[in-house]
Amino acid sequence: MEPHRCPWGNSDNYIQYHDTEWGVPLHDDRLLFEFLVLGGAQAGLSWSTILNKRDNYRQAFDNFDPAIVAKYGLEKRQTLLSNPGIVRNRLKIDAAIQNAQVFLATVHEFGTFDQYAWGFVGHQPIQNKWRTMQEVPARTEKSDAMSADLIRNTSVGTSVTVCGQWRRHQPNTCTASSTGISAW
Repeated sequence: MEPHRCPWGNSDNYIQYHDTEWGVPLHDDRLLFEFLVLGGAQAGLSWSTILNKRDNYRQAFDNFDPAIVAKYGLEKRQTLLSNPGIVRNRLKIDAAIQNAQVFLATVHEFGTFDQYAWGFVGHQPIQNKWRTMQEVPARTEKSDAMSADLIRNTSVGTSVTVCGQWRRHQPNTCTASSTGISAW
């Protein structure tokens, strides 16, 4: 029997992402950084565009190791700008590098980025009762607070929409799911 999926899960990449990652609570700092970078890259584009380039991003951005990305210099920036496998936008690439630096500073302050991010929801998933995707907000008070805090710490490209998009990779926002757990 075919699993029940959200209506947007209609391509191989989307189905894989929906069934294994969408709304799954995430506590791995490397993956949290990956979703922050990918969310920033997605701004103004479709998520499917980014999913189709995800493997290229992993290779181009050293498997999203924030310690490596934070040290990228001019030569690496130029290499990224000439890489057809990623979104070649100078502002998005520069934001990923600066955000790696902010990410590391946050880890230094909180021990892990996981501790920082989940602190906005008391380290527990929030239970919502959304029945349709139209009910799932692009942003919430908590994603607004996280965005404001990241921006205050000089993070770039972490708008409330990016934080709202990123937080959906946390507790389950799938309206097809029987868990009842939803994003913050």
